[in-house]
Amino acid sequence: MNPEPFLQIDRVIHEKGRLAIMSMLAATPELSFTELRDALEMTDGNLTTHIKALQQEGYIAVAKSFQNNRPLTTCSLTAPGRKAFAEYINLLEKIVRQNRPK
Repeated sequence: MNPEPFLQIDRVIHEKGRLAIMSMLAATPELSFTELRDALEMTDGNLTTHIKALQQEGYIAVAKSFQNNRPLTTCSLTAPGRKAFAEYINLLEKIVRQNRPK
């Protein structure tokens, strides 16, 4: 087995909570903080921490606005985020193919 692909895994995306956020955002143009929190069953603090990590890496954009006089925070993947997520998925597929019994 070649360990090289394992060493290339993006550790920012690979964490379970961040992988879930990236997966959800890859499937839709944007989601609200509340939609992400409820779908992923995370606490506000936990989700905020993961969003900040992804935002600092440049993988997601966070927009704050108001809807019906209430604050609304939405998240979406950036172009670098989409690219990083696609590379992450491709690497996982490579690892699976490499380790599939013949």
